[in-house]
Amino acid sequence: MTTLALSALFALLLWWASTGIVLYLDQRPRPTHARSLGGASVVGGLALAGLVATRDLATVGGACLAFTCAVLVWGWHEMSFLTGRVTGPRRQACADGCGGWRHFRHAVEAIIHHELALAATLVLVVALAWGAANQVGAATFALLWTMRLSAKLNLFLGVRNPGTELLPGHLQYLASFFGRRPFNALLPVSVAATTLLVAWLAQRALGASTPFEATAWGLVAALAALALLEHLFLILPWSVARLWGWSGDPAGPGPAPSPVVAVAGASPLPDGRPRALEPKR
Repeated sequence: MTTLALSALFALLLWWASTGIVLYLDQRPRPTHARSLGGASVVGGLALAGLVATRDLATVGGACLAFTCAVLVWGWHEMSFLTGRVTGPRRQACADGCGGWRHFRHAVEAIIHHELALAATLVLVVALAWGAANQVGAATFALLWTMRLSAKLNLFLGVRNPGTELLPGHLQYLASFFGRRPFNALLPVSVAATTLLVAWLAQRALGASTPFEATAWGLVAALAALALLEHLFLILPWSVARLWGWSGDPAGPGPAPSPVVAVAGASPLPDGRPRALEPKR
């Protein structure tokens, strides 16, 4: 029980801190994004090397390190997505009234490059851990991928609290692909399946025969519990952004208004203001 509690605490703190750091960096001014993504790329590369280094390290420390490395690799993808560097060919909101498969196709076009990058990384991480004694990294990344895919499908189908405030200003167009409804048919299936997964993983952690197995199962169980919590936030009338209030406004400031220049010699407007002309772009 102590091992499970410590594993859960470690996973919670890592999830909370890493998410907050990504949100903080992504809502900084756009000129800083290239530097932030460059730093994240270095960290992601080192994390991939860490997954290789820990593949046969069947210890408590090896489990924690592999788990951390998988989360850091995932964080690199989040950075590349939220900075707008790796999203999809469609970078505009969906038109009002668009629906059905056409609307779904537009939603896929908006994020397809990100999805393909995640899928390719999943294959790579699983390949790196194939036949190894320490499978924590692969299990962690696979769980993150599965749970995020479930969340995205639920967002598209419609939820009560889509969390659009977590989108930075330059990605607010993605909110047009989020459905708005109190319930969709997939959500209870997702919640029930994740609940069963959490229970099974926790049982494996409690019944583990070695400290490594207890830690490994405990870390993945805690991550599944956090994924369950994220799904529940989709239906609760409470902003998940409050968990990372220290990172600032996740949506960031909107675009600055375009400057105007007065037209020399032009007659004033009826309210007395000079006529203005937006500069050419």
